[in-house]
Amino acid sequence: MDHKADYIAERRDYLMGFAWALMLTIVPFAAVALPSVPRGIAVYAISICAIAQIVVQFRYFLHIDLSRQKREDLHLILFATLLVLIMVGGTIWIMANLAVRMM
Repeated sequence: MDHKADYIAERRDYLMGFAWALMLTIVPFAAVALPSVPRGIAVYAISICAIAQIVVQFRYFLHIDLSRQKREDLHLILFATLLVLIMVGGTIWIMANLAVRMM
């Protein structure tokens, strides 16, 4: 009986995550598609929804939260993100520097 309760709770979490992800996807599309939404507000809506989408994906689908058991996984993801940002930022910096020197 305990397995069935765990299954129901896990399925409920997945469905809630799916609903949040769907809502956080539809809102930016609507902000861009509706001509009555100003461009600045649309950019802010997209940015906020993107950050919230990352949190929803981590929490509901990757099962990463702030509990002590999952902190190692969170540290790994944050470190990998830092490395990717350093590589992308360094590449952009080098390419911009080369473009300035070529002019």
